Amino acid sequence: MANEKIILGIDPGTTIMGFGLIKVVDKKMEFLQLNELQLKKYDGHYLKLKLIFERTVELIDTHHPDEIAIEAPFFGKNVQSMLKLGRAQGVAMAAGLSREVPITEYAPKKIKMAITGNGNASKEQVAKMLQGMLGLKTLPKNLDSMDGLAAAVCHFYNQGRVEVGKSYSGWASFVKQNEGRVKK
Repeated sequence: MANEKIILGIDPGTTIMGFGLIKVVDKKMEFLQLNELQLKKYDGHYLKLKLIFERTVELIDTHHPDEIAIEAPFFGKNVQSMLKLGRAQGVAMAAGLSREVPITEYAPKKIKMAITGNGNASKEQVAKMLQGMLGLKTLPKNLDSMDGLAAAVCHFYNQGRVEVGKSYSGWASFVKQNEGRVKK
């Protein structure tokens, strides 16, 4: 029996949440799906967070990923934007944790480096590399879904390495690794 696993990659955002799925058979990647959740049309930050949570749970229940790779928020100058992105990432992580799917987060530069060999690559460069790697005929109009796919591919390339970022296998694991952030 072949060693098989499904990896869900998520690029969280409050305007667009991009996601992609790959299947790994033995040590070979196969493209499964990529798409995005459009959140621009919804008013209210909390409604958007609810929709991110529900869509992530739906993806998990439909595709049964063995692992989730999520892009960590980047540090920018706008604190409000960072806070919103952090919340979006948090609810996507909570959805995975609620289904006990192990989660690993990757910095945007690490994802770009894994795909293109350049941590400062553009979205377009990452998308073109993924297109070639996975044999995609066309690229989507918005590249957010490609960012989610890139997180999954980055995770595939980083498997077996000692340090791949923060990894959580459930709530207990999250709490243990973040004791300073948990109120008792």
